[in-house]
Amino acid sequence: MVASGQKPFCLLLFWTFHVYGISLLCSMSVHGWALKLPEERESTTNCSNMSLRRVPADLTPTTTTLDLSYNLLLQLQSSDFRSVSKLKVLILCHNRIQKLDIKTFEFNQELKYLDVSNNRLNTLTWYSLAGLKHLDLSFNDFDTVPISEETGSMSHLETLGLSGAKIQKSDFQKIANLHLNIIFLGLRTISHYEEGSLPILNATKLHIVLPTNANFWVLLRDGIKTSKILEMTNIDGKSQFANYETQQNFTLENSKTSMLLLNKVDLLWDDLFFIFQFVWHTSVECFQIQHVTFGGKVYLNHNSFDYSNTVMRTIKLEHVHFRIFYITQESVYLLFTKMDIENLTISDAQMPHMRFPIYPTRFQYLNFANNILTDDLFKKPIQLPHLKTFILKGNKLETLSLVSSFANNTSLKHLDLSQNLLRHENNENCFWPETLMAMNLSSNKLADSVFRCLPRNIQILDLNNNKIKTVPKGIIHLKSLQELNLAHNFLTDFPECSHFRRLSILNIEMNLILSPTLDFFQSCREVRTLHAGRNPFRCTCELRDFIQLEKNLEGMMIGWSESYICEYPSNLKGTRLKDVYLPELSCNTALLIVTIVIIMLVLAMAVAFCCRHFDLPWYLRMLVQWTQTWRRVRKITREQLKRNVQFHVFISYNEHDSAWVKHELIPNLEKEDGSVLICLHEGNFDLGKSVTENILKCIEKSYKSIFVLSPNFVQSEWCHYELYFTHQNLLHETSDYIILILLEPIPLYCIPTRYPKLKALMEKKAYREWPKDRRKCGLFWANLRASINVNLLDTREMCELQTFTEVNEESRGSTISLIKTDCL
Repeated sequence: MVASGQKPFCLLLFWTFHVYGISLLCSMSVHGWALKLPEERESTTNCSNMSLRRVPADLTPTTTTLDLSYNLLLQLQSSDFRSVSKLKVLILCHNRIQKLDIKTFEFNQELKYLDVSNNRLNTLTWYSLAGLKHLDLSFNDFDTVPISEETGSMSHLETLGLSGAKIQKSDFQKIANLHLNIIFLGLRTISHYEEGSLPILNATKLHIVLPTNANFWVLLRDGIKTSKILEMTNIDGKSQFANYETQQNFTLENSKTSMLLLNKVDLLWDDLFFIFQFVWHTSVECFQIQHVTFGGKVYLNHNSFDYSNTVMRTIKLEHVHFRIFYITQESVYLLFTKMDIENLTISDAQMPHMRFPIYPTRFQYLNFANNILTDDLFKKPIQLPHLKTFILKGNKLETLSLVSSFANNTSLKHLDLSQNLLRHENNENCFWPETLMAMNLSSNKLADSVFRCLPRNIQILDLNNNKIKTVPKGIIHLKSLQELNLAHNFLTDFPECSHFRRLSILNIEMNLILSPTLDFFQSCREVRTLHAGRNPFRCTCELRDFIQLEKNLEGMMIGWSESYICEYPSNLKGTRLKDVYLPELSCNTALLIVTIVIIMLVLAMAVAFCCRHFDLPWYLRMLVQWTQTWRRVRKITREQLKRNVQFHVFISYNEHDSAWVKHELIPNLEKEDGSVLICLHEGNFDLGKSVTENILKCIEKSYKSIFVLSPNFVQSEWCHYELYFTHQNLLHETSDYIILILLEPIPLYCIPTRYPKLKALMEKKAYREWPKDRRKCGLFWANLRASINVNLLDTREMCELQTFTEVNEESRGSTISLIKTDCL
């Protein structure tokens, strides 16, 4: 386990690799350092945290990285790594190894990274590994620092981690010739330190993790003489802070450090005060304290701080926790603001207020982020004429105009007011400096009125996550604005650029834009980068031009097409805009009207053509009559239909063929007993009804229909009506109820095209031809009479025959009694 406050000296590496086809994850760790991995990654094996007591014997020979950290290894043997001659990275931290012979790795000449930190090493036998760049021996149980002459010969060494209870000059002398990037002293304990030992080292950065009861002042003083960058971790009240007065004679000429970082500091305020005063007169230009806790009773007079003779430029206090004070915090604030340096950061300190001296100061950079500062900060005059950057992110500021009044007396170029409670009312005046170029107002409560309180020369403006619904037209001209972030607001359309002509970058993601208009692209011609995704787009015709426009913008819309998704209508929700098909015809009203008119004209011309060449009106009349018949038939049952049959046959013929019908056909069909009932149009048509209705009536009441075909029949429209209705008659269950008699030959070309039924029957020769030879007439009449032979009395069950009328002999050459039957 690592001692309290000690940080593991292992560099965590997360990368995926394959060994024998199995994907493994290697985790390596080093204290705050970046490890440049070898370019070759033939094989990486992770055996960490597996409770291993010995190194696995079946390691892959091509292994280049091997992680054996967090196991139970007690010792290493030279045979353990003989098979992995290409090994470059070996991690053995957090085991129980007590003795180590570097010669164990004599067969691993390519080894560049070796980590044996956080073990129980007390004995180390050196062997020169010429190619080694990183060696970590920190947080072990060495009595003295484990350095030998072989260590000084490792010329490629860049990073060295050491530990030891006793630190002596003689040990560090052995590596004084090495120029190292980083030296890390991870000390579990320290019983003796020989002053002047650290300055012997030659390193760019020195990092010391202090154990309990370490002499902080001695290590700090020598550390400042050692490297340009000094970091010290785990500084608490148990460290030896006595005899500060003895350090006052420390002169600036002895120090090398320009950047000092103290991490994990827990001290009384007086002790921290001493540290600041000591560092103030050294070569340190940047002093940073992270994770600091201080407080307690104050005995020192803060006015006694000596601000003279310093090269300090930057002070950073981050993650600060204040304990109970017996002195007003304003005295603490003034201690820092009176330092009059260029850069001051006090962040994440829950600081409710900050005081400045009444005279002008030289601050150029102030960072008070993540505190609880309020508008009270600006209610008293503050003289910061050289201030260029001011970060007030994550506070509780509420009035934007009040901030502007303060800023007007500065030289601000960058102002961060994000994550506050800022508002602006229309009746409040704002006064910004002409120098202000970048401002972050994101995550506040600003509405549309904020555009009336902006610096005229602003170039970069972030208004992300506010309550802006639209960009007002009556605002000041932001002639220099180049980048505008309006994401996560309540905009319903793209803003116009009439007030910021030089805008080149615009972010309007996550707003309420359904169907953006194209006015933006007309007024914002300078925009080269547009973030407009993640809006609830309504994928209808209004969006069609926007989708089409993207093809001509040459990558202007960032995130296309992954971030541009339809939200409405529901059937397109989740569809990318680029996959939505909106045809021109459905979206262009004028084009739709023209198309409809053209189609109607074409249809009208087609109808006119059909009427002229195909007698379409005749077909329409036939359709109407057929529909009426079909509707009437549906209302009665088939048994009722059978009862309506009153005639054996209905004869259809042309008047020009009436002589043959009256003198040949009718006499040969009638029997002497008058049992064959014939229906003729001149005798059975009801004068009170239309011709069409009479035709249908005769067809319905006749068992069969005879059509006398001749050239005269073809030319008669009414004859064809009779044929058509008979052929389409729904009252008959079979197709043999039509009898065609071809009285005279009819050439097919003489049949009009509007009579397709007749032409079809003629082509099939479905007719009986009248023989010209009189000797054949007997057989013809016999077959014809057989076709119409039926007992109507049996078919109609309980029907009575009643004499209906008499047909005058003069009308057909002889008197035929036409009998009408009525079904009781």
